[in-house]
Amino acid sequence: MEEIQLQSDNYRSSSSSASSPASRVPSSNFFYLRKPGSLRQPISFEDSPEWEDTDVDVRVEDGGDSINVATTPVSPSLSKLNSGSLPSPPLPEGATLVRKTAGASIVWKDLTVTIKWKRKYSERVVKSSNGYALPGTITVIMGPAKSGKSTLLRALAGRLPHSANMYGEVFVNGAKSSMPYGSYGFVKREINLIGSLTVREFLYYSALLQLPGFFCQKKSVVEDAIHAMSLGDYADRLIGGHCYMKGLPNGERRRISIARELVMRPHVLFIDEPLYHLDSVSALLMMVTLKKLASTGCTLIFTIYQSSTEVFGLFDRICLLSNGNTLFFGETLSCLQHFSNAGFPCPIMQSPSDHFLRAINTDFDRIIAMCKNWQDDNGDFSSVNMDTAVAIRTLEATYRSSADADAVENMILRLTEKEGPLLKSKGKAGSATRIAVLTWRSLLIMSREWKYYWLRLILNIIFTLCVGTTFSGLGHSLSSVVTRVAAIFVFVSFTALLSIAGVPAIMKEVKIYASEESNQHLGALVFLVGQLLSSIPFLFLISISSSLVFYFLIGLRDEFSLLMYFVLNFFMCLLVNEGLMLVVVSLWQDVYWSTLTLVSVQVIMMLSAGYFRIRNALPKPVWTYPISYIAFHTYSIQGLLENEYLGTSFAVGQVRTISGYQALRSAYDTSMDSNSKWENLLVLFLMAVGYRILVFVLLSFRVGKKEFLYKIFKCRRDTNNAR
Repeated sequence: MEEIQLQSDNYRSSSSSASSPASRVPSSNFFYLRKPGSLRQPISFEDSPEWEDTDVDVRVEDGGDSINVATTPVSPSLSKLNSGSLPSPPLPEGATLVRKTAGASIVWKDLTVTIKWKRKYSERVVKSSNGYALPGTITVIMGPAKSGKSTLLRALAGRLPHSANMYGEVFVNGAKSSMPYGSYGFVKREINLIGSLTVREFLYYSALLQLPGFFCQKKSVVEDAIHAMSLGDYADRLIGGHCYMKGLPNGERRRISIARELVMRPHVLFIDEPLYHLDSVSALLMMVTLKKLASTGCTLIFTIYQSSTEVFGLFDRICLLSNGNTLFFGETLSCLQHFSNAGFPCPIMQSPSDHFLRAINTDFDRIIAMCKNWQDDNGDFSSVNMDTAVAIRTLEATYRSSADADAVENMILRLTEKEGPLLKSKGKAGSATRIAVLTWRSLLIMSREWKYYWLRLILNIIFTLCVGTTFSGLGHSLSSVVTRVAAIFVFVSFTALLSIAGVPAIMKEVKIYASEESNQHLGALVFLVGQLLSSIPFLFLISISSSLVFYFLIGLRDEFSLLMYFVLNFFMCLLVNEGLMLVVVSLWQDVYWSTLTLVSVQVIMMLSAGYFRIRNALPKPVWTYPISYIAFHTYSIQGLLENEYLGTSFAVGQVRTISGYQALRSAYDTSMDSNSKWENLLVLFLMAVGYRILVFVLLSFRVGKKEFLYKIFKCRRDTNNAR
């Protein structure tokens, strides 16, 4: 205790000197916003004033799901209003006001979260946290990196990973119940948007995937979400950020991701770091927009690392965490009083959030070690001479014995003593509707993303022209058989290799699926069926254009039925290859490792496809069984050769002739059965189905989680996520 008191006295003296009257600026130049329930008026405040607690009156209305909060400031120092106010962003012409939303109260009591790490031990990431969030207010979870902010947010939303265990109680409207689908929204820190769609199109397709009902009703919901997030000026602009197209700024992209959740009109909205990577202007615009959203009645809970003074003033309540410990929970201004009571008053020239993080972020200890022998014009570096471990212990002990902690406990008792109305699910769109919407959306994306789709089509045609002209003029003599086998092998094998250019597009689809699946917008089966239906026209376009060019340049047999089989065989080959790419991308979810794996697999399959060495002559272990039997190149090439040569004959001399099967025996392993080519086609079809079944299993168990292969080659990121 003597050490704590000494550190507190040292810091109080340094802060007092920094906030002396000689060094102060006029209060009109240093303000933040303060008015519960609406856009706040700027007010001035002095350095660490002796504020009194505010009286909070909470009334739970019978038969309703809203809670009225009346906050009455007692101290006269809190009523010093400056002139002027921060206006609300103007609505676009013809826009209607956003309708009111019935929020829900969220209460967490003695909430502890443990996560099992890589070394098989569990660590308490959140420790006995208490707090609440009320309708029409903004509750902020603040703290340094790895303090447990996002873990607490996910625990409240029911989004903890399987490796985490939660202890304690979470109440929704006074009842111990989980929030059903559609009653809440969760926005991740990572932004996964579709750049080839406009803002209105993206939100409209999201509404079609989420909501039941008629299309006209969903259009009005989308317009409400656009107006709520002040996106009217960007509604008809492409989101961008792909194919060398300049995308919307980060602030607008983050507001789009929030608007995607607003189409469900949730009672509670959880946002993980809405100000991440935003400049000061974008951050203030985001907070004003969220404040306007909260004024409609929605309950907002989000995490934040740091904020400006103006943004800080828009918060209603703050939950301050450090190493999983709750150092404070209560009104925003009361947090300044709490730090002042603990011996760490906020200097007049410093932002409150900067001051809080300076006091509780242990990373500053390294700066202290670097600067301990340095001096500035005023002597020691007074702003960095505090031991953060001592500050954390002091703040935690002060909070536990403070009136703020008692007020939180009393509020929790009030909010949980009587159960309010249970939140109800708003229903989902039917599976058939979601498949149709996803298919149409994917087709629209393919038609606009030239880099991943149309360029791939052009590359296939150019490559086919190169192969066709290289092997043209072969004729139909016996000597041309071996060369024609080489041409077909090169055509099938290298077009499969060229398909790897589509890995970034598939990766984007899987990431969008993971984002939508985490919010229950999609299922693995719906995604696979929609992806398959949307890819069929594109793959068929590649197969028919490349097959026609290759077929006639090489000079294959001029029969329509044989040509159609060639097109169908090549189409099934592309379909199998697409399934293989989906499997690898679902495993890795990383472009580099997916591309490296696919190239390696393709090369191994090419070696065992029967061209370099006939399959019967390959070493039995590994190369014949199982590699040659799982290489789709084998069945595609064998079917194409049987389609071309079965039923034909070649003259040997003037008397003797041999069949096409006999001519192929020395070049490739085929069958004499006339139905063999259809059996090969059936095998390709079964392989295409089998790969997608495997993708279904992988998506069901691995997407959105840390993949097993990914853990081996890359550092586990769970520690960074437990901020």
